[in-house]
Amino acid sequence: MKLVSLYNTLSKSLEVLDKEKDEKVGIYCCGPTVYNFQHIGNLRTYIFEDILSRSLRLAGYKVKHVMNITDVGHLASDADDGEDKMALASKKEGKKSEEIAAFYTNIFFEDCKALNIQRPDVVCKATDHIKQMINLIQKLIQKDIAYKSNDNIYLDISKIPDYGKLAGLNLESLKDGARIEVDNSKRNAQDFVLWFTKSKFENHELLWDSPFGKGYPGWHIECSAMSMEYLGESFDIHCGGIDHIPVHHTNEIAQSEGATGKPFAKFWLHGGFLVQSSGKMSKSTGDFLTIARLIEKGFEPLQYRFLCLGTHYRNELSWSWEALEGAKNSLNSLRKKVAQAYNSLNSEVNLENLNWQSENYLTDLLSPLFQDLNCPRALAKLNEILSSNTLSSEEKIKATIIIDDIFQLKLIPTETSKSEEIPEEITQMARDRENARKKKNFAEADTLRNKISAAGFLLEDGPNGFIIKRNN
Repeated sequence: MKLVSLYNTLSKSLEVLDKEKDEKVGIYCCGPTVYNFQHIGNLRTYIFEDILSRSLRLAGYKVKHVMNITDVGHLASDADDGEDKMALASKKEGKKSEEIAAFYTNIFFEDCKALNIQRPDVVCKATDHIKQMINLIQKLIQKDIAYKSNDNIYLDISKIPDYGKLAGLNLESLKDGARIEVDNSKRNAQDFVLWFTKSKFENHELLWDSPFGKGYPGWHIECSAMSMEYLGESFDIHCGGIDHIPVHHTNEIAQSEGATGKPFAKFWLHGGFLVQSSGKMSKSTGDFLTIARLIEKGFEPLQYRFLCLGTHYRNELSWSWEALEGAKNSLNSLRKKVAQAYNSLNSEVNLENLNWQSENYLTDLLSPLFQDLNCPRALAKLNEILSSNTLSSEEKIKATIIIDDIFQLKLIPTETSKSEEIPEEITQMARDRENARKKKNFAEADTLRNKISAAGFLLEDGPNGFIIKRNN
């Protein structure tokens, strides 16, 4: 097993994920609130979490990846302001909340499939875990950390000594500079709701009986209850977007550690924003793009995945159609390099059961991924390998297969496409021509090139070998 280092938002430093060989790494990722389409900025976060899960598995860790689906309780702001996003969507579209949730959940997973994002081991809906949320709230009440006021249940942040440690918040400065909607039911302005009753919103569609009154859970308690249900009271890694740090993840830590008295998640990983000229891409402003829109414009979803891999997951990624066009061209160029090496392979080469730890050039390729998922550096290493004059075609393809297990860019031509597009006899003639040129038998080389051309194929020579294309 190869040890992996990750940047921990909690400690503000790079730390080694130190696990015993047979211990599972528990990962919890904040999933979508399914009231609308997920925009490409949202999906960038899920791409980074997919890279994380795949990299850990390649390094030899056993992973349990859990992601929630928020289908109730997420208000229009991340705090306690506004109305439930599901209720708003229900009114807007004239459909029941369950229908809204089912429709947008299916679209989300279709987008994930198009982006080669692997489905997590556990996908859990908030509405299926109300009992767990109620139990967790009861623990907080019993410990006098939560209180009832105006029929809602709030968490008292003054009972959490290190509240705000993830974001580096200072309680005194929060009190002085609070710009939170006034709620006279709260003891402190930053207290947050664990359970809403009809005192908050009348005629809410999704309501459950509870010891606190008929109502529904707050967004923050949902993630704590579901992560604990599948990963235990303490687990390894919690992920999400950078916008979750000051409110949602801060409140998750407060209520979880308040209830259990134990550290919640050891590592906190956060993906950076996708930004455009008008600012952060956001559904609240209506200024967002979907995968369907990219496809309508003639782009392949994996070209967007490639664009994301070109910037470190913690950094902002600047979006533009020109940037996506550049990613398209770069991915095509990379695939051509791979095809060149692939077409030069001898038929007897066995590429099964590859062991990346057996070769120094492969460990060098993967080392950036094991240092905080540095995909841009790993991509650069792959390009270096494919352009090498000392590595064989077999070595280049081994490197590509191994790294594409993480990148998921479909870099290797399938056997079907190879047999349909480049017949073996054409590839063999190209190899024979290459050997004839090395022996300076140029007459034979020209004859073979003419035969390849007569069969309907173009043969292009390059610094790293040949490329065969259909002559359309």
